[in-house]
Amino acid sequence: MDRSDAAVLERLFSLQENEITEYAIYSRLAASGSDLHNRQVLEAIAAEERRHAAVWQGYTGKEVPPDRVRVALYSLLARLFGLTFTLKLMENGEKRAQRLYADLEPVIPKTRSIREEEEAHERSLLALLDEERLRYAGSVVLGLNDALVELTGTLAGLSFALQNTRIIAVAGLITGVAASFSMAASAYLSEKADEGSREPLRASFYTGSAYVATVVLLVLPFLLVASYVLALLMTIVIALGIITIFTFYLSVAKDLSFKRRFAEMAAISIGVAALSFVVGLLIRSVLGIEL
Repeated sequence: MDRSDAAVLERLFSLQENEITEYAIYSRLAASGSDLHNRQVLEAIAAEERRHAAVWQGYTGKEVPPDRVRVALYSLLARLFGLTFTLKLMENGEKRAQRLYADLEPVIPKTRSIREEEEAHERSLLALLDEERLRYAGSVVLGLNDALVELTGTLAGLSFALQNTRIIAVAGLITGVAASFSMAASAYLSEKADEGSREPLRASFYTGSAYVATVVLLVLPFLLVASYVLALLMTIVIALGIITIFTFYLSVAKDLSFKRRFAEMAAISIGVAALSFVVGLLIRSVLGIEL
């Protein structure tokens, strides 16, 4: 080895740990998966990662244990958010490792073939990704978007028309649950009319469930605090949190722009809430409502 042996050795140890850690992750994901095709591909990639780790060990002369924290983290993410999201997140990390390969290529020619094999991982992974929760992501987006826009606006309007957190919460829950049934029914009829690959009942379930979950989270502040102004501010913060989390999920799983989608969803939700705020004030003033 050349070019400052200590610096090269440090990069080699880093790559060795990364490879053995990813071997452990892919192996665990394969063992916990139910889809036979996905499991076989994951096992094949795990074996390749183990072979790469052995190559780096030949240069370092030492065995390196996997990063148990990363293994546990990605296993948990797979359970919570699905295989697609987890693998894409891992591949994003793999891209950062490409810089290490580039640094080592002039010193260790073998690095190039390993880098090319790592890039082939992405093609294999993209070919295998066919996961239910991602196929129905459109239904979840439909439920989330509608609930965020409609309920944030409704709660803002009710806040300044009624100015009573308990009444606002009851009205918001009734409106939200009724709207979720309507959205679920619309999703069912839409999927049935399209005759696509998605099951109408399942699409309806995902849409309705996303709507109801969002409604509960947005209404919750009005059940917890007495000030309608504070409750509304908390609702807006929760809405932005939901938008952030789900936009990040989609941006990773579907390779979309996080900033553009977040800005779009946030602007629509907050814009509708602001307009509803004004409408609520006008209605209260015109009708002379006092509670």
